[in-house]
Amino acid sequence: MRFPFPTPPAAGQVLQVAEGILWLRIPLPYQLDHVNVWLIRDGAGWAVIDTGIQTPEAISAWEVLFAGPLRGFLLTRVIVTHYHPDHIGLAGWLCRRFNAPLLTSLSSYMASRATSVARDEGAVTRYFDFYQCHGMTAETAGVVAIMGQDYLRHVAPLPDTFQRLLMPDLLEIGSRSFRVLSCDGHAPEQILLYCDEEKLLFAADQVLEKITPNVSVSSEERDCDPLGHFLRSLRFLRAQIPDDVLVLPGHRRPFYGLHRRCAEFEAHHEERCDRIRRACARRPHSVDELVPLLFERALDPHQMGFAFTETLSHVNRLIRRGEIVSRTEGRRILHVPGPAARPTAG
Repeated sequence: MRFPFPTPPAAGQVLQVAEGILWLRIPLPYQLDHVNVWLIRDGAGWAVIDTGIQTPEAISAWEVLFAGPLRGFLLTRVIVTHYHPDHIGLAGWLCRRFNAPLLTSLSSYMASRATSVARDEGAVTRYFDFYQCHGMTAETAGVVAIMGQDYLRHVAPLPDTFQRLLMPDLLEIGSRSFRVLSCDGHAPEQILLYCDEEKLLFAADQVLEKITPNVSVSSEERDCDPLGHFLRSLRFLRAQIPDDVLVLPGHRRPFYGLHRRCAEFEAHHEERCDRIRRACARRPHSVDELVPLLFERALDPHQMGFAFTETLSHVNRLIRRGEIVSRTEGRRILHVPGPAARPTAG
């Protein structure tokens, strides 16, 4: 992998990565402390890709930019890659400030609207039951269900209307034409934009340097297979997009080396599936007991929520492949089946 811009833009600054394309960062209150925001010249103004989370610190960062290097800039369109609050959190705020339209996928728009349920007591109970049925103690489940879901609340109200982005649409932004791509696993129908003429890929959180995108099971879709979707999306990118593109990701630095990074992700997740398979071959495990096998460091409630649901995504992938099975004994227990119990297909 090569990194043409080894030093990210400092707070309150922007960095030009190509003619008419600017890179800036908005702070996040987590271990991953920033999100990348991209500006593309769009006629007399600029289209923005992703927005940052709705916090006073993030809004302040935007105000510093609008008073400094972005002084006098007009935002023509607000493009959101997916519904996670660090990407969509200030979309409504920016749309209202500039009277700009929102462009995103149907899944992102509707999922963001649906996260409002995270604010009611019924949702906390649902998350509590979700964690506890997979082996988490009542005490830990209570903390994670309340504190771990605070992340979902940091989204400004969205506009009442939006323009849907759908693969394989073409999106014209200024003088550039972008092919709309859709990937799954990290988020439903995550939007990527690819400019073939200039070999530019706005990759959102599908492909990142150093860190792997979170791939999680939601409490509303407990038996889903997001890891399978994620791996299939990686194969799609390797087949459809050339290796010599400049990857402009949602976090960390731009890089060259798309195909290598996709292959590294595939190997990483297969190794983690191997850990779970070996553990369940030795003795039955709950999902909660498997979390420390994949995440060895200490986790706060926010991190625990992501670690737990990512561990479950590997469990569901292995169940889908018939390599482990589950049974319920007050909680869900996972083990490796004997030869007679293995499915013949699926």
